Amino acid sequence: MPAPHQTATSAAFFDLDKTIIASSSALAFSKPFLRQGLINRRAALKSAYAQLMFALSGADADRTERLRAEISRMCTGWDVNQVQAIVRETLHDVVAPLVYAEAAELIEHHKAEGRDVIVLSATGEEVVQPIAEMLGITHCMGSRMEIVDGRYSGKLDFYCYGEYKAVAARRIAAERGYDLASCHAYTDSSTDIPLLEVVGHPHAVNPDKALRRLAQERGWPIHTFVNPVSPRTRFPAPTAAVAVGLGIGAVAAGATLFGLSRRRHRDSGSR
Repeated sequence: MPAPHQTATSAAFFDLDKTIIASSSALAFSKPFLRQGLINRRAALKSAYAQLMFALSGADADRTERLRAEISRMCTGWDVNQVQAIVRETLHDVVAPLVYAEAAELIEHHKAEGRDVIVLSATGEEVVQPIAEMLGITHCMGSRMEIVDGRYSGKLDFYCYGEYKAVAARRIAAERGYDLASCHAYTDSSTDIPLLEVVGHPHAVNPDKALRRLAQERGWPIHTFVNPVSPRTRFPAPTAAVAVGLGIGAVAAGATLFGLSRRRHRDSGSR
């Protein structure tokens, strides 16, 4: 995280997948992985199907667990340098077309109102950060995967998911002096209800059934984002600084969003 500053007294926390972008940031890289030989055609087809199901029906806890297990088997042991090169070359083409115009406008609105905008995502921080930079967002937090001898080990150092997003929001607010009662939070998933409950202004975006029901019961605003942005009309070509910031690439996103079973998550949490 960047060094604390005292300018803003509140923030807007955003989930990434199906809140800022129209699909899974991890699964979106299946085509470039296929072209470079990291996955085979069968795995790519499974990934495409998973993206479709994610877009149509959201990602509840059970579905997320199944996707995590599948992609964990696929990407654990991949070479970090190879993945880094693939993501560096394809991030703008792969992710920019998925960004919701409504989300981009809302982000700019909060910045204009003097709030910090912070992305909290279960996707690997190596992918979350360049996406945030592409959107003009300087603050973000994602999951962190362990790397052993230049390869992904499948072990999790920090999982920015569910209740841990609320923990992250509290910690960031304490470090930066935010008044959480004045903060906003946006997400599509009922797994992020703990995050919504710690801020004074919770918002449901393209919510799953459970979140929609809760939002209606509690009177939380419900937003429908439907218009992905054309990358040529809103975002410039990626700069060298963004390319350098990609870090170890998108496999961390896949492995952290979908890569570990509940048992491994519990083991990581006990360390």
